[in-house]
Amino acid sequence: MAAMRWKNWKGWAAAAAITMAAGQPATAAVPLPALGANPAEVSVSGLSAGGFMAVQLHVAYSATFKRGAGVVAGGPYYCAEGSVLNATGRCMAHGSSIPVSTLVNTTNSWAASGAIDPVSNMTGSRLYLFSGTSDNTVKPAVMDDLKTYYQSFVPAANTVYRNNIGAGHAMVTDDYGGACSTTAAPYINNCGFDLAGEILAQLYGPLNPRNNGTLGGSFTEFNQSEFITGHGVAATGWIYVPQACTTASCRVHMVLHGCKQNYTDVSDQYVKKTGYNRWADTNDIVLIYPQTSTAATNSCWDWWGYDNANYAKKSGPQMAALKAMVDRVTGSGGGSSLPAPTGVGTSGATSSSMVVGWAGVSGASGYNVYRGGSKVNAAPVAGTNYTDTGLAPSTTYSWTVAALDASNAQGAMSAAATGTTLAGSGGGGTCYTASNYAHTVAGRAYALWGLTYAYGSGQSMGLWNVYVTTTLKQTGPNYYVIGTC
Repeated sequence: MAAMRWKNWKGWAAAAAITMAAGQPATAAVPLPALGANPAEVSVSGLSAGGFMAVQLHVAYSATFKRGAGVVAGGPYYCAEGSVLNATGRCMAHGSSIPVSTLVNTTNSWAASGAIDPVSNMTGSRLYLFSGTSDNTVKPAVMDDLKTYYQSFVPAANTVYRNNIGAGHAMVTDDYGGACSTTAAPYINNCGFDLAGEILAQLYGPLNPRNNGTLGGSFTEFNQSEFITGHGVAATGWIYVPQACTTASCRVHMVLHGCKQNYTDVSDQYVKKTGYNRWADTNDIVLIYPQTSTAATNSCWDWWGYDNANYAKKSGPQMAALKAMVDRVTGSGGGSSLPAPTGVGTSGATSSSMVVGWAGVSGASGYNVYRGGSKVNAAPVAGTNYTDTGLAPSTTYSWTVAALDASNAQGAMSAAATGTTLAGSGGGGTCYTASNYAHTVAGRAYALWGLTYAYGSGQSMGLWNVYVTTTLKQTGPNYYVIGTC
């Protein structure tokens, strides 16, 4: 097994030209490697939007993130309940109380239905929670509610809650970043406190001393597009692989950045300056650093539904993609080596349907078709086209396709193809002209950090106030675009 892993690693490393010094950029993105890492030793942590997303992954995919979660300035699972007003209100400013008992009930209900993994998986996991006393973005009271939420699922003895450091809204280190109490880009603060080390020690137990010198492993930019295209996720992410993990089965920790912290926003600072890598290097921990794109609202992970109504469930597009990345690294997802279908395109549009076609893949026994990240076929598709029905008129959709092998294991995901349905008999949709404030009150748009965005399309409408007027056209259920009828 070790020999095979080393052979695979050498091929991947050669393709990537990956052996990089700490500040050296990668030259090309390559497929995420199948390292044969230990699937029983997987955990996740994140800051702010990444903290909320870490909670979502830990709860919804508790069978995968078995070791637990580190949450910095996050909040309870499904806190926003699909509302940006809840997200910016009770889940950040704590302007109103968070209905923790309701969220616990929702969690149990979704687990019973299979929308998320059984909650019993969390009993053996561990938690590290952190809230800075100077954090006025996600108030400490929100983290207090997260602790209360988790008490229904994780034993108190398995939880550490640190809330006595004067940090602003930021990832905290002991030697890099801005002043401890500030909240400013790149949202990494030097508080003389090694938060990454504290998180990893809580999740994995006593650690070997960190490597404060030149790291022995490799940073690599990998292709995220084989897991998801669009949905606010960038084309590439980053992985750090300690040298020992090229031949040994290592632990895996996923690190999720906050809003305005992706690679485009802050370069490699979150990937290389937050303190995780020097602990990973001496403790055999593979680190996955997924990245959002600038198309995501404020570069945030989806924890309130800006991309998909199922954002907090296993079927959420971002959720499924992040889980698939872990499955690739651990080899636990039952994935197939079949390549991604090519030539994916759309045709035959009607007001309620679209034909999706693709070129056949050698060795495929069937195919799965995904619309907006959610599988639409009930059974494997035998041919090389599929008619997707039940669509809204005058609406643009995106489809991807993956091949299945003889055991129904799924191969790599195709590039996305888009298509727009025809107008229905009622014309091109209903238009609404109003102030941006009125649009949010009516539920046609949402506000975030002073700006307004159309529901569904996510198009920016400008400042959120009563003075800026925008015309929105409804082209489908809860889907609005800027335009005229």
